[in-house]
Amino acid sequence: MTAIVVLDAGLLTTVQDLGRFGWQQHGVPVSGAMDVWALRAANRLVGNDERSAALEITLAGPALRFDGPGVIAVTGGDLGARLQGRPMPPWQSVGVPSGTDLTFSGARDGMRAYLGVAGGIDVPLVLGSRSTLTRSRLGGYMGRALAAGDRVPVGGGATPPASAGLRLPRTIIPAYGHFHTLRVVMGPQDDAFTEEGIRNFLSEVYTLAPQSDRVGCRLTGPRIGHRRGADIVSDGTAFGTVQVSGDGMPIVLMADRGTTGGYTKIATVASVDLPRLAQAAPGDRVRFVQVGVDEAQALLRAARAQLERIGPEEAWIAPAAGIFEEDSGAPLAAPAYAELADALTMARGPAAARANAVCAAMPGLVVSVAVGAGDMVAAGQPLMVLEAMKMQNPVRAPRRGRIGRVLVAPGAQVESGAALVELDDPETRRD
Repeated sequence: MTAIVVLDAGLLTTVQDLGRFGWQQHGVPVSGAMDVWALRAANRLVGNDERSAALEITLAGPALRFDGPGVIAVTGGDLGARLQGRPMPPWQSVGVPSGTDLTFSGARDGMRAYLGVAGGIDVPLVLGSRSTLTRSRLGGYMGRALAAGDRVPVGGGATPPASAGLRLPRTIIPAYGHFHTLRVVMGPQDDAFTEEGIRNFLSEVYTLAPQSDRVGCRLTGPRIGHRRGADIVSDGTAFGTVQVSGDGMPIVLMADRGTTGGYTKIATVASVDLPRLAQAAPGDRVRFVQVGVDEAQALLRAARAQLERIGPEEAWIAPAAGIFEEDSGAPLAAPAYAELADALTMARGPAAARANAVCAAMPGLVVSVAVGAGDMVAAGQPLMVLEAMKMQNPVRAPRRGRIGRVLVAPGAQVESGAALVELDDPETRRD
């Protein structure tokens, strides 16, 4: 395999590795994978150095074609990976022949998947990293998210040679769900908050806001009060820093965070729990639990030890042949995720009990509508565009059919699961 051909880019697909370290003093963000554990696992499953670059796939996956034979693995969130239309088992290395298509049917559990390819994604190094920082058009594939027609280069091979059929046992594969307990180390400015503010932070439940992105996860919930205001002299930030702005709402800084910040920092999320937050979807709930530095470090060492064991020589990684006939990700899916998964495939949603309704994957603004009642549409054809999470996301037809009714207009604000259009069978006509 020398390249991956992008047939459809999906919502947001970028090249990421472990990040761009050593440049923060010059104002360059670290970037890198949001879910570092899943990226490392994908690379190890296909025989790469775990620092190799892979593709980070957000929520609505792309359609990709491999131009030659190779070994791949998809880890992280279960977005319904399919090879040649058949379910592909997650967290497993799979051999693919030349011309194989990889598609994604829709999110079941988690927000971000990682595609590891034997040999790694071979884009140029920029300041020591292949990670993409889209805001600065730095690194990755031409400094941007992938687009249809791109040919993403693949390296010359893994060392040691990649082996298909390695998989993680179910017992250590994450199940993300929609309620996330995040362990935090308090400080460095926890003394800037009132007793009530700290009590709220450690005892109340917060909700992930739609404005969250790779820069930070914005949360809403009970106010975290300051003693003397939110502003401080700007100082350094870390992956997982919890800033509290003037409105008393916490923001967890993520991979594309700025190098410094001028809001008080009440705590830092333990590194071991950052992958869970990276997989959280808007509307998910979050609770913070205080731990000490020693405990946080011990938890991270234990997680790293699991990764160190991934390799062909380990008996506990059971062999598995080819592609599963059944969707092996289904038992891991949180039942509550059905609404989001349906929205990206053949959603039903609470606003319409009909099986033919295509629904919104998350709260958003209808930017444009591309179809009208009676129009014939092909599978994958854009129906409308929703703005959510600071991105414009095309809503595509899950199958061939005829538009029965369009239920929203441009400018409408819709909730998660709201019915957008009715997609009838091609032969169906409405008077």
